[in-house]
Amino acid sequence: MDRSINIITDLDGDKIVLINDVRFKAKLREDWKIIEEYLKKYIGEFYEIEENSDKIFISTDFPDEYANSESRLALRGQVAKAKANASQAVPELIKIATNPQFETNRKTKHKKTAKYGWYKYDIRFALPVYDDKTGKLARYNIYVAKLLVRCAEDGNKYLYDIISIKKETSSPL
Repeated sequence: MDRSINIITDLDGDKIVLINDVRFKAKLREDWKIIEEYLKKYIGEFYEIEENSDKIFISTDFPDEYANSESRLALRGQVAKAKANASQAVPELIKIATNPQFETNRKTKHKKTAKYGWYKYDIRFALPVYDDKTGKLARYNIYVAKLLVRCAEDGNKYLYDIISIKKETSSPL
């Protein structure tokens, strides 16, 4: 599947993943099944964070967690649509991740899979907004989020989810 994704730098020197196509509406449960299937193409791959050269692997639990997590089920409207469309840019979002913050594992259910804790990385991405009347591109809305990465017993880091998605209140692109 062709992807129209770019990495740009804002005036402050921070990177933003520009997602040019809005492919997923995320209004129906079926949309998330399609997104989960779409994410399966990343399984077995790994991508490197530019800032620190950490390799982030994609395991079989990622698509299900991304599409069916408690945090995703709580999403509504524009933010749900943002998470749905961020699925197209997983490699680029990993690449631009910054500011790793470590947390120890607190949940029993992750005792084995996240034995050595979690990292949360800051990411930013932008989605196009089209004018309702003309259908032309009006602007891009910018979102901030966290890349949630688990540190496994095998010493690797695995992408687990994208969480805490919020629309930036600054001026859109």
